Amino acid sequence: MESQNKVSNGAMDGVESKRAKERGGRTTSFLLLRFMALVLTLAAAIVLGVNKQTKVVPIQVVDTLPPLNVPVVAKWHYLSACVFFVVSNAIACSYAAISILLSLSGKKSSVLITIILDLLMVALLFSGIGAAGAIGLMGYKGNSHVRWKKVCNVYGRFCNQAVAAIALSFLGSVVFVLLITLAVLRLHKKSK
Repeated sequence: MESQNKVSNGAMDGVESKRAKERGGRTTSFLLLRFMALVLTLAAAIVLGVNKQTKVVPIQVVDTLPPLNVPVVAKWHYLSACVFFVVSNAIACSYAAISILLSLSGKKSSVLITIILDLLMVALLFSGIGAAGAIGLMGYKGNSHVRWKKVCNVYGRFCNQAVAAIALSFLGSVVFVLLITLAVLRLHKKSK
């Protein structure tokens, strides 16, 4: 009898250790994804937050006089869409850092609340990407209907840096979508 109990207890210990390893692997993957989201959104905020370019632009005041060469500065905070983009990425980065700290503390937080907050971060990031992307498109192509000229031919480095920031933010939002998908799949598995 004792040998049967030992065998069954050994089998149960093996099953439990296998489950613990799977949970640990899932937790590690969630932490890794959260860390990636933190790094990508932080990088996006920094890349656009330090974006600045000065160019000397000739301005024709009167047709009979030669043009005046005026230094003109392009900064990210001159455009409200870029300000919103930087702030939304900073919020998503802060949330990712807080969620990592909560995960590392070992406290069992509500999965549903985390999914909802991750969804909010995706919505926030997508709206910031849309706003910055729309104003960036105006910079690249201009708008002949309202007589806005394109400026990315003059401020090429500024526009390229903004595109890099938008790409980083998009990757960060994709990581948040992956976190949501994995969490929902884990909840689905638990409900079966």
